[in-house]
Amino acid sequence: MRIVLLGTAAGGGFPQWNCACALCSAARDGKLPSRTQECVALTGNGRDWWLLNASPDIRVQLAATPALRPGPGPRDTPLRGVLLTDAEADHVMGLTVLRGAAGLRVYAAPPVRAALAPVRGALDRYAPWEWCDSLADGGFVLAGGLVVTAHPVGAKAPKYVPAPVPDGRWVTAYRIEDLATGGVLVYAPCVAAWGEALDELCATADGVLLDGTFFAADEMGAAVRSGSGSGQAAMGHLPVTGPHGSLAALARHPRPRRIYTHLNNTNPLLDPASPARAQVAGTGVEVLADGAEFVL
Repeated sequence: MRIVLLGTAAGGGFPQWNCACALCSAARDGKLPSRTQECVALTGNGRDWWLLNASPDIRVQLAATPALRPGPGPRDTPLRGVLLTDAEADHVMGLTVLRGAAGLRVYAAPPVRAALAPVRGALDRYAPWEWCDSLADGGFVLAGGLVVTAHPVGAKAPKYVPAPVPDGRWVTAYRIEDLATGGVLVYAPCVAAWGEALDELCATADGVLLDGTFFAADEMGAAVRSGSGSGQAAMGHLPVTGPHGSLAALARHPRPRRIYTHLNNTNPLLDPASPARAQVAGTGVEVLADGAEFVL
C-alpha cells in the first residue's frame, strides 16, 4: 500500500489567511514551510487511487502528485473515490472540485451522508456518483486490493448542520488493509477522546495517521491571546500532550509507524526546530511534510 500525504494542516491551512500568530507570520516570511489542508491519497496496486477526505486544496494537491494526474485519455483519471471521516467543511469541500468525474464512489457514515444531501444532489447532476455507507456490516473492498472497516470515534457534528441529531457516528476512523502485503493503516485525523477502540486499532496497525491538531490543551487561546481555551475544547480534537493526550496513548503502541497530521496553524509542531517537535520525535512519533510518501 502506497500512501501520499497530500496535505497535513488543519482547516484554513498554514499559514491561515486571517491569522498573524507567530507561526503564521514565520511561514509568510519563508522561515517555515507552508502546508495545505489535510488530505491523503493511497493505492494498493499503483493504478487505482483513493482519497481519504477531500480538502478545499485538492486541485493543487492532485496537480502536485504525478501519480494522480489525468490520462492516458483526455478525461481518464486514476482516482476512484473518496473515504470521508466526517462532514467538516475542510474535509468535504474538495468534493465540489471533483464534480464531473463520472463513476466516483464516496464512502461516509449515515449522518455524514445525510448532512451532505444537498451537495450530493448537486454533484450528481454533473455526473452520477455512488454514495456508500462506510459503516456497512463487514466493511468494504476498494479497487486495488484494499479492505476497509470504519470505526466511530466521535459525535461532533459540523457547525453548519442546524440542530444536528445526537449520533456517535459523526466522526469515524478507518482501518485499511492491503490484501497483497498484509500492511495495515489506521487513519484517524479527528479524535476527541482516546477510547478502547483506538487502542484495538493501533494494536493491529503497521502505520497510524493520527489527529495532531493541537499540541496543548490551551494552545489556541495562548497563540491568539484570547485568554480562553473553551473554543478549542469544543472543536473535538484531543491534544498531543497532557496525561490523557494522544502522545501518552501512542506510547502504548511502539510497533507501528506513527505520524501526526491535521496540524493547526497554532501548533508548535509546525516548527522543525521547536522543543515540541524534539519532544515528539524523542518518542518515535513523526511529523511529515506535504507530499511525503511511505509504503506499508
